[in-house]
Amino acid sequence: MRRFFDPRQLAHAPVQELHNGAFMPYSESPARARDILDALGATEAATDHGAAPIAAVHSADYLAFLASAHARWRAAGRAGDAGGYAWPVVRRRPLALERIDAQIGRYSFDASTPIAEHTWDGAWWSAQTALTALDAVLAGDAAAFALCRPPGHHAGTDYLGGYCYLNNAAIAAQAATAAGRRTAILDVDYHHGNGTQDIFYARGDVFFASLHADPRTDYPYFWGHEDERGEGLGEGATLNIALPHGTRIAAYLAALDTALAAIAAFAPDLLVVSFGADTFVGDPISNLALETADFAPLARRIASLGKPMLVVMEGGYAVDALGGNVAAFLGGL
Repeated sequence: MRRFFDPRQLAHAPVQELHNGAFMPYSESPARARDILDALGATEAATDHGAAPIAAVHSADYLAFLASAHARWRAAGRAGDAGGYAWPVVRRRPLALERIDAQIGRYSFDASTPIAEHTWDGAWWSAQTALTALDAVLAGDAAAFALCRPPGHHAGTDYLGGYCYLNNAAIAAQAATAAGRRTAILDVDYHHGNGTQDIFYARGDVFFASLHADPRTDYPYFWGHEDERGEGLGEGATLNIALPHGTRIAAYLAALDTALAAIAAFAPDLLVVSFGADTFVGDPISNLALETADFAPLARRIASLGKPMLVVMEGGYAVDALGGNVAAFLGGL
């Protein structure tokens, strides 16, 4: 299987200031990608596909904001990485607010996703990595892996959150659809891919299925509930399966079979897998109980669909085990 990564993704390195004045990286840090690279060995660099595939998913005003936010934050005399502190949750309307603080609130949904000096570059090359791996699948490869970092599945058309800025899986799925492929997305990250769901929620041409921790107890809380099935033309093209804390591989595979049956009924000819290794029992911010040895049979079950497959990296924060977990999953394919 061809594996793709661009080192410019490592430039995205936000830090958080502690009460004692020291700084530390966020859970989503360059160390994640480095550990995966150590486990996988050689990868191929990304090809720049330009802005058009990204603009097919994300709004022009959001992209302009994201590309300029950090420079504008610093120009306003603010220190550190750009981050939000006020959000328009009541009587939201499209106000023309120019202050960078207001725009961060407009274009984000949480306070845990800062915009650092090189965030735009890292997110850009993360999306280009997904598109380059998609090229391999469209050219006839049975599967390809895109080591995308920062991840993407929490990012919507015009918002960031959950360590995500550009939705790599959605960008690839839209590009595949534009290339004439009937496309399904399977999200097996611990957290619900709310941004991906939102992007395709009212569309019937892309199927979205997600297995994730129950949003009644876990981030992102407000999306991923099982009664969310799509709307309008997309009614029935969204499937959410919420899992309780402590879920082990047998119960996980049973839930996965339900998702795979729904995907098979949709009859796609290309599958995008948003893969998160944060379902691992040792993940510091998650509460499922998959072991490293479980990732290979999980992958084999997905591969049993027999569809060309693009695997896009999402979460996974047990850094010391992350490379081994990713390698086990890819080995199972």
